[in-house]
Amino acid sequence: MAAFQFRPLAGFDRPLTLYADSRANAVFLLVAGKAQRPVGAELRGTGPRAWRGMAPGTRKDLGYFWIGPHGAREVVLCESAIDAMSCCQMEPRRVCISTSGVRADPPWLDGLFARGYEVYCGFDADGPGDAAATRLIALHPAVRRLRPPAHDWNDALTSRR
Repeated sequence: MAAFQFRPLAGFDRPLTLYADSRANAVFLLVAGKAQRPVGAELRGTGPRAWRGMAPGTRKDLGYFWIGPHGAREVVLCESAIDAMSCCQMEPRRVCISTSGVRADPPWLDGLFARGYEVYCGFDADGPGDAAATRLIALHPAVRRLRPPAHDWNDALTSRR
């Protein structure tokens, strides 16, 4: 697989973490390290046919999409970037991170623990989400389950309309 290639948008000197590409897809940038180096992107179609995927060359083991207040000490892990954004609207004191799929042990998670973050598992309220949450908590007993009040955080947010 080719390495992910980030092309900065004209007029911006640093990566935007959310933007639309030339096909009007929503692009959620995955970043790594203090420098917020782009390592890939989650894509979500916005047209009449719903679809989602990863940009070619994405290295999701190296980084993640995140949203939330700087200085927050609590993190909620979500299955997708749209769920992380929705969770952040419902849990505004917490940083919300996408694991880019149901992933019980992303390699970057230990770094969050090392920096003293309190971690919650906000995976979907369904069989795969509950199973992954159980595995995650077995691997990292400090993690607590924060189950979305609907199937996922985006469904919970949109049902509030």
